[in-house]
Amino acid sequence: MTTVQRAVQIVAGSLLAAASYSGVAQQGNQASQDKVVRLNQIQVIGSHNSYHAGFAPSERRYLEMKNPKALRGLDYHHAPLADQLSSGVRQIEIDIFADSKGGRFAHPMIDRWVTDAGLPADPDFDPQHEMDKPGFKVMHVQDFDERSTCLTFVACLTQVRNWSRQHPGHLPIFILVETKEGEVKELPNAPKTEPFTSAVFDALDAEIRSVFRPEEIITPDEVRGRHKTLIDAVRAGGWPTLARARGRVIFLMDQKKAGPIYTEGHPSLRGRILFTNAEPGATDAAFVEQNDGTPEAIDALVRQGYLVRTRSDEPTEQARNNDTRRRDEVLSSGAQMISTDYPKSEPASWTGYSVSLPGGVVARCNPVTSSSGCVDDLLEPAR
Repeated sequence: MTTVQRAVQIVAGSLLAAASYSGVAQQGNQASQDKVVRLNQIQVIGSHNSYHAGFAPSERRYLEMKNPKALRGLDYHHAPLADQLSSGVRQIEIDIFADSKGGRFAHPMIDRWVTDAGLPADPDFDPQHEMDKPGFKVMHVQDFDERSTCLTFVACLTQVRNWSRQHPGHLPIFILVETKEGEVKELPNAPKTEPFTSAVFDALDAEIRSVFRPEEIITPDEVRGRHKTLIDAVRAGGWPTLARARGRVIFLMDQKKAGPIYTEGHPSLRGRILFTNAEPGATDAAFVEQNDGTPEAIDALVRQGYLVRTRSDEPTEQARNNDTRRRDEVLSSGAQMISTDYPKSEPASWTGYSVSLPGGVVARCNPVTSSSGCVDDLLEPAR
């Protein structure tokens, strides 16, 4: 070995050792930080209607002819859930319809409208006939906007769990669940929805438990601990540290009106899985939506210990016009979850509008609740 070769070898070895030391040091620093930073002291980007696959070609053409206004508001789509998680999304939203017998939503009318209009038939939205089986279904609007990257709730959750198992140590994934029921006045002949009763919510909890193990879910019981009510625990700083929360999921309920039904027989959410979108100050209050809230209103709730989800754009207008005012406003707030139709991996085709945290990090230390010593880069590496 020549002198030059030996020198190169020594330098390369030194660099490798330094890189290894840096990696070990970062892991150690992250472990130390994880012991003090809590779940409500971070901020992440989420996707709105995360399952939404958009319209097929003939469906799109039909809407362009018959209802361009509706198409304008729904003209977005997302990658499969695992791809979104890999790109850095840490809050997803899933809309569910009860379908206890199966088949209720298996034949959407939009297929007939397309063929009646003389347009070519689109690819079958359910080639595996998943919609024929009993269980909660995932879609946006029955009969009209049913295409999803995962047609059943169990399928969606399975995708999330598989990703989670493949990426141990990830920050907790917030799963927002919107319960869909009631008539759509523009679609009087659409299938009638099943109401979400206490028994239906029991079935919902059971579906979640069929996919995730108990230790993989952050539950109201865990957060409440020895406190009498959930709100008492939240006010006392009862959210788990990241040391306990990594690699897990937490379920949040979107529809505020469903909360009283979900809590029937479960005071302060005892034995339940989802955190309700509760009225601040209620015994079950731990999570509050502020989709249109001002930074001042959001920050006031965050300082009280609540988890808060807000939205940066709705429906597609900000993205079409590259209007960043609402986006920048909520990014200045302490909302733990900022939801968008356009995360950085899925920018708007019209203008390139997207939503991401400063520096492109997956998560950052919460601007309102985190301590001054919290380091963004130790939360999760940029993707």
